[in-house]
Amino acid sequence: MARLRGGRTLSVSALAAELAVSDETIRRELRALEDHGVIIREHGGARMTTPVHEGPLHQRMEENADAKLRIARAAAELIEDGAILFIDSGTTSCFIARHLASRRSLTVITNSLRVATDLGGINNNRLFLAGGQMDYDYRAFSDHVAQDYVRGFTPHLAILSVGGISLERGLMDFHPGEATMSRIAYATSKRVLLAADASKFGRYALIQTAALTDVDLLVTDKPLADEYARAFAHADVMIA
Repeated sequence: MARLRGGRTLSVSALAAELAVSDETIRRELRALEDHGVIIREHGGARMTTPVHEGPLHQRMEENADAKLRIARAAAELIEDGAILFIDSGTTSCFIARHLASRRSLTVITNSLRVATDLGGINNNRLFLAGGQMDYDYRAFSDHVAQDYVRGFTPHLAILSVGGISLERGLMDFHPGEATMSRIAYATSKRVLLAADASKFGRYALIQTAALTDVDLLVTDKPLADEYARAFAHADVMIA
């Protein structure tokens, strides 16, 4: 169960080798776990059933923090003074926003209170913060009021995070409002920068947001596995 947490699909053979038991022992245990509804068996392996939420922002900010920090530094180097940006409320996006504090004359559209706090009121920036009902776990606004507000902008670049990345299902998120925000950003932005650490690859989330082909620039912390390298061959890929 500990090895399956995080949403990855692990193969029977890999689990058997790691736990020093036979493939049949793993299959038997996976059948029992599936009967209890805690895992889903698929393609010669298994994954945890999809969680319905990620947890509060402060908790998620601590997960894979070193990787997110490296991604943030690399992504921030791509942003020039005067850029028009949409920045979502994901934790990696929040890390990136921190590293944009030295940029000048940015126009920032966001639904994240944390991003607004980090980038608003400094360096001649213009800030447009979506309103509506706050989600206190996410420290963000993503209801229909916020969505309608964000839909009116046409940023040069959207900086987006993601809940999970799957070869079969594409890009996914956990929060319905945030998933809709991502769809709006993909539709209205000239280019999309997806910031995703290695734990997101092969991970399942609750709601599909976009196709892998919708990403223009991918910033991640580890080299991509061959199948993901092929899937993102259309995009510029940066390894932080």
